[in-house]
Amino acid sequence: MSDDILDRYRRGEGPLPATQMVWPLYGAGFESLGQDGQPVQTPLWPCGPDEILVRHDAVGLCFSDLKVIRAGQSHPRIYDDMRAKPVILGHELAVTVVAVGENRRQRFHVGERYVVQADVYYQGRNLAVGYALPGGLEQYSVMGREVLDGDEGCYLLPVDPAQGYAEAALAEPWACVEAAYSIDYRSHVKAGGAAWFVGAPGAGDFLLTQGFDEHAHPRSIVLTNVPACLAAGLREQASTLGVPVVEADGLAPERYAEAAALAGVPAFDDILLLGPHSAASLASAMALVAPGGAVILASSDPYPEPALVDIGRLHYDRILLGGTAGPDLAEGYRPFARELPRGGTVWFVGASGPMGHMHLQRALQRSERPARIIASGRRAARLNVVERRYRTLARRLGVELVCLSEETLGADGVAAHVGRLTGGRGVEYCVVLAPDAGVVARAYEWLAPGGVLNLFAGLNRGTKVALDLNPLRDGRQLRIIGSSGSRIEDLQQVLEKARTRALAPEQATVAVTGLEGARQALQGVAEGRYPGKVVVYPHAKGLPLTTLSEMPARMPAVAACLGEGGVWTKEAEEELLREYLGMRET
Repeated sequence: MSDDILDRYRRGEGPLPATQMVWPLYGAGFESLGQDGQPVQTPLWPCGPDEILVRHDAVGLCFSDLKVIRAGQSHPRIYDDMRAKPVILGHELAVTVVAVGENRRQRFHVGERYVVQADVYYQGRNLAVGYALPGGLEQYSVMGREVLDGDEGCYLLPVDPAQGYAEAALAEPWACVEAAYSIDYRSHVKAGGAAWFVGAPGAGDFLLTQGFDEHAHPRSIVLTNVPACLAAGLREQASTLGVPVVEADGLAPERYAEAAALAGVPAFDDILLLGPHSAASLASAMALVAPGGAVILASSDPYPEPALVDIGRLHYDRILLGGTAGPDLAEGYRPFARELPRGGTVWFVGASGPMGHMHLQRALQRSERPARIIASGRRAARLNVVERRYRTLARRLGVELVCLSEETLGADGVAAHVGRLTGGRGVEYCVVLAPDAGVVARAYEWLAPGGVLNLFAGLNRGTKVALDLNPLRDGRQLRIIGSSGSRIEDLQQVLEKARTRALAPEQATVAVTGLEGARQALQGVAEGRYPGKVVVYPHAKGLPLTTLSEMPARMPAVAACLGEGGVWTKEAEEELLREYLGMRET
């Protein structure tokens, strides 16, 4: 009978209930999640003619969910009054179609499985699933035009029926990991953008050899204290191309915003800083770069002091921070390696959390893998889990895995150990997974020449760190990059890797629960109790929050299906569902 239940469940067949369980979030704090600490029952609304009804099969819990719980109404992705329209968390979501509106029946069919690309854009507005749109912490949801007819097409990606539910749900966070290594930065001044050239006292002669010709050029330029030779050349070229030039000389750093006002733009797509600017000048200018913009630091002379850098904006807004010591400003846009270096040393800071495990697993499973991986974090116990989980694989692949805890060595001791391991040279690539400004500052100091600092952690906009920016413009050519979220193509890539078993997203699972245990699981995530992902199965009635290490004692039949090293598998998932879907029908 249990096999029949699982088969029917896979096909999406059977009568639909009149009500469903939901975890609504009415404001900030865990006390605002659900009612009296429990999920609520709501009507199961039918889908309209242009909608589909989907069943939620698996939901991965994310640290980003906690940000919404902590921020409540002040979260930047929450637009509506949460008391009147509560948020349904859960953006790592695998679904099955269970009903189709009449206008969608040629495109969608009952039983089809999809994974949700959470970063939905509709009519130019970001309406992310789990934020502005209902997420996975309910049993069903209606999906309409926002998801099905979004600005980038349909935000539901088909899932191979042979793939597991957790495997599909966890493709979303894996897509974020993949996206971190494929950030697309411009290699020239933005065509059709607004460019601002800002000189400093003592700036030498410069030229711009690319990005300002008849093939591609900005729509407008602003000149502030630009050296005479470059200013004359830019004016001449602008006149030839019909590009308006705004003169804004004599502005002190505290008045830099006037340059944007004079140009009639809220921010600049390209800001080219010429000469040895002061810290105040650098910080004030960088505050005026637009999302997706570029700040180019061009100076043959060193900057006299560290400058405050908004690392939160580098993370969320994908701003290019480049530089050059030569006269050609185009060299500041020089391409650089965004992927992990083959045979080099990589440092994952904050490696003991769920996303740290994913980055580490990805690094080991790449064909062009590093020779040494340094994994650091605060707690020794959590780093011990990392070492136990990956040391055998790393050894088999010929990769040196070094785990360093701040609890044992202290923060400065970890950095010093990195220095000793690399002979004082530093690491070629560092991924920061801990949302801590001090961590970023220490990691930046240990980048080797040509090194990349990848800001993966969710550092809030406005998080500023004093950094010596000279290594970005002199011969060391360091780069600081960052990313948030993923796009449809990133998710497609992960789903294909999972289908061919080049990647096993489900192996990030360390605990499972039914929908009733979601609140308790989120509290555990907040307390840092899980070194991997917690997966919620919304239709596994009565499934208690259970770590995989607890399964041999609590669920021996499921534990018998775990993989080598006690990892989650599709077979274990099936055994779990046979038992707990059966409970649903009792």
